[in-house]
Amino acid sequence: MSVLVIGDVVTDILTVHEGPLAIGSDTIAAVRIAGGGSAANTAVWLAAAGSAVAFAGVAGEDEPGDARLAELHQAGVTTSVRRVPGVATGTVVVLTSDAERTMFTDRGANRLLARADVERALDLPGLRHLHLSAYVLFDPDCAPAGRFALAEARRRGFTTSLDAASAAPLEQLGGADFLSSVPRPSLLFANLDEARVLGSADPADLRHLADGVIVKSGAAGASWAGANDTASAPGRRLAAIVDPTGAGDAFAAGFLTAWLAGGTPQAALEAGNDLGARAVAKLGGRP
Repeated sequence: MSVLVIGDVVTDILTVHEGPLAIGSDTIAAVRIAGGGSAANTAVWLAAAGSAVAFAGVAGEDEPGDARLAELHQAGVTTSVRRVPGVATGTVVVLTSDAERTMFTDRGANRLLARADVERALDLPGLRHLHLSAYVLFDPDCAPAGRFALAEARRRGFTTSLDAASAAPLEQLGGADFLSSVPRPSLLFANLDEARVLGSADPADLRHLADGVIVKSGAAGASWAGANDTASAPGRRLAAIVDPTGAGDAFAAGFLTAWLAGGTPQAALEAGNDLGARAVAKLGGRP
C-alpha cells in the first residue's frame, strides 16, 4: 500500500443537460447513476494510474453501499469502510454541461466518519501518504476526524495532501482563516475559484497554507509554488469537453502518482493535466 484517501463515497445521479436549464419546465438530459464522491473518485484514479491505494470512509448498510464498495474493489482499491445500519449511503445529484457542474448533496453516512475510522485506516500496512478531501472538514460532525487524520499522519511520518474541494463552503467557513486552523498539509490542491476564496489565484501567495500549493486552472493548465520554487504546465488541447465531473480528482491522482514516485513538480503537474484531460473527455467522475 502507498496512498490512503479519506473522504466521501456517494452515489452520483449524473444529469448531463443539453443547453441551458429550463427552470419550471423540461430540459433534455442524459441521466446516469454511478459511483462518486471526490475522495472515492481520487482513489479510483490513483489505482488507474498505477498507485497502490486504500480508501477509508463510512457507508450505509444498504444496496447503494454494496454497489459503491464493489466498484472500488473492482477498480483495485483496498477499502476500510465502516457500514452503518439504518443510515443511507450518501447521494449527490450532479447537473452538468460541457462547461460547469452544479451539485445537490445528501452526505448521508459520510458525516459519521470518526477518529476510530481514521486510526483503523492509518494502521493499514505500507502507507506513506494521506490524501484528504476538505468535504470532511466542512461538516462539523466529521471535521474533528479530518483534522485528526492530517495531524496523526504527519506524526507517523507520512506526507499529506488536502483537496480544497469546493469554493462555496470554503467561503462560508472563512477561506484562508478556516484552512489556517487545520493541520498544515504537505500539499494543497485548489482550483481557481477555491484559490480566489483562499486569497489569490497565484499559488505563491498561498504558501502559508501548505508546504506546496497547486492551483488548477482548467484548460489553462496548472501551477505550483513550493518554499523555494515555482512551476507551471499548460493544459491539454481537447476536441471537446464531455463532462467536467471528477476532473480535479483525476488531476490530484496524476500529480500524486508522479510526485510520490520522485518526479519534479513540473512533471507532476504534467501528469495531473494528462489525467484531468482524460476525465473531462468522458461522462462521469471515474476512469
